[in-house]
Amino acid sequence: MLNRPSVMAHLRPELSTTPPGWAHCGDGATPEDPVGCRGIHVPGHTACLAHLVDADRDAYLAGLAPGDDIDHRGTHFTELLLDALLSALFDPDTEHPRIGGARFDWSIFQEEARFDSTIFEGDVQFVWATFEGEARFHSVTFQREAAFDLVTFQRGVTFDLATFQRRVVFPSAIFQGVTLFRSLTFSADARFDSATFQGGALVSATFQGEASFTGAVFHSSADFDSATFQRVAQFQLTTFVDGAQFCDATFQGEAVFTDAVFQKETQFDSATFQGNVRFNSATFQRDVWFSSTFQGDARFDSAVFQRDAGFGSALFQRRARFDSATFQGNVLFEQAVFEQAASIGPLVSAGRVVLSGAVFGNPVTLLVAARRLECRRTRWSSTAELHLRYATVDFAHAVFEYPLTIAAEADPFVLSDGRTAAEQALAHAPDATVRIASLRGVDAAHLVLADVDLSECLFTGTVHRDQIRLEGTCSFDTVPPGTHWRRWLPTRFTQRRALAEEHHWRANQPTAVRGWNVAVLGAGHVGPAQLAPVYRALRKAFEDGKNEPGAADFYYGEMEMRRHDRTGTTRAERGLLHGYWMLSGYGLRASRALGWLAAAMLVTVVLLMGFGLPKDDPKQEATGTVPPGGGKVTFQIDKADPQNPTGDRFTSKRFEKALYVTLNSVVFRSSGQDLTTTGTYIEMTSRVTEPVLLGLAVLAVRNRVKR
Repeated sequence: MLNRPSVMAHLRPELSTTPPGWAHCGDGATPEDPVGCRGIHVPGHTACLAHLVDADRDAYLAGLAPGDDIDHRGTHFTELLLDALLSALFDPDTEHPRIGGARFDWSIFQEEARFDSTIFEGDVQFVWATFEGEARFHSVTFQREAAFDLVTFQRGVTFDLATFQRRVVFPSAIFQGVTLFRSLTFSADARFDSATFQGGALVSATFQGEASFTGAVFHSSADFDSATFQRVAQFQLTTFVDGAQFCDATFQGEAVFTDAVFQKETQFDSATFQGNVRFNSATFQRDVWFSSTFQGDARFDSAVFQRDAGFGSALFQRRARFDSATFQGNVLFEQAVFEQAASIGPLVSAGRVVLSGAVFGNPVTLLVAARRLECRRTRWSSTAELHLRYATVDFAHAVFEYPLTIAAEADPFVLSDGRTAAEQALAHAPDATVRIASLRGVDAAHLVLADVDLSECLFTGTVHRDQIRLEGTCSFDTVPPGTHWRRWLPTRFTQRRALAEEHHWRANQPTAVRGWNVAVLGAGHVGPAQLAPVYRALRKAFEDGKNEPGAADFYYGEMEMRRHDRTGTTRAERGLLHGYWMLSGYGLRASRALGWLAAAMLVTVVLLMGFGLPKDDPKQEATGTVPPGGGKVTFQIDKADPQNPTGDRFTSKRFEKALYVTLNSVVFRSSGQDLTTTGTYIEMTSRVTEPVLLGLAVLAVRNRVKR
């Protein structure tokens, strides 16, 4: 284990007044700098390697052998001096410099420092070292522990094809230039805790031990392309100021990004997390993309995504958790696969949650509060429950073979610890109503909708519409209320529930009145021929649910579409339906039938008063013939035909009598009154038409109260 000096991160001691803890050179000491050069004495001398006379330096270097330990703490190295030191340790057998233990604590490398192909067989320390020029560690091998505590790389550093066979640490190191970790192998733990990367960082390495970047700060882009973390990868409290890329990175152990802050765009494209991964309470201030494979549990509890978050084509082989995660932009799960997702959410998004093309392999419960939820062509291979708030749901062409429930939640979601999920991102939403935008292409045989708004839903193209289950309060749109003027004629629509697609069709008509909703982009155009089966199927769904009054509106809509269908309905049938509509609203509007009945009775009364009742009741007359010779007398009684009235026909007495005849013809079928020939025909007509109107009124009342 390295014996590193105890230092505090980001607090460098004042060099001018504090002497080092070793025998130092002291060259160049002045009253202002009483310590002078801090380079450690070369063995057998009183000066550091940089300040030895040439003869003594040459003698020292000539006495070194490959594999020797060296100690040059505090020494100032030029490029030539470092090359001379490494040349003295060159091993002809390996054709590389070979060093035992090495200490470069507090050393300053004033120019480019190249340790290419060097083999460090012992522990190596660069604690508080400063590289003022570029540092290169190409193909370097660290066979034991390497310490870069609080080291400063001012012009960038390259660890290309380097191998760390034991533990390596970079705590509180400062990388001011571009940092390259290409094709590295970390066989043991690698720690970058509290390190600061002010330039770009490229890491393409294999971490066979634990990799810890806890508290590290990347001021420029951090690129971990093709890096492999075979054990725990710690990025807790790490800050990525200018973006991070983990493209093709592999995390074979647990990956921890708890409380990490990503200030610019972040990419985890094609990354593989073979163990559990945690982004709990992480903050992504810009866009982030996770086209990754999660073989263990993926947890984003309380994570904050301030812009868009993309999980397109991601593979979640175990549980995915987004408890109390907040998405201030869109969250995209397009083509994602959830093989074992028992529960997702509560998830709060101020934008869209896109699950289009996603696949759910096991039973799942989704708790989502978002402005819009898109599930186009989403496949559910098992039972699923979607508990939603605020969302407008596009479910077009979704596929599910087991019961699937879409339910609106009236109250905010409750977390596992009893707290209420924060919904500040949706504070400006008008209400928490869940609206279904489209069910086109869906097989609704196993679909359950509860407490949702279907006023904008597109049903054309839905299969097995008659088997859909509507629970709770599922609302539909209505026809425009009030009186409207069309071609200088007043128009008033019978109040009923109507489909959004009927709104779109009527709004597209040349004589459309205000109040019908126009079609939204992508809704297409359908006509009465396509809408009649939709109304018929939904009517059956209400009837199967024992909701006859609710089914009545959809029967009305079906008949309306048949009446307006000029392709599938013949002219004669349309005329019959038009009469049915005018007389009783297809047997559903009792007031209309009663109105016509009252009008018909009034007409009958007027006609009877004017033409049907005779002037006087007809008198009986007897005519007899007495046969010659006396005897029996036979009388033949004849009754005169009623005569048409003359004079004043509209009297109270005649009204009472006409009303009596009319009521009897409607209810009791026969009045038994003597009528004129015209009155007889008037009564016959009344006995046919008015009972029909009465029956339609009774039918309409029954359809509204039937259970």
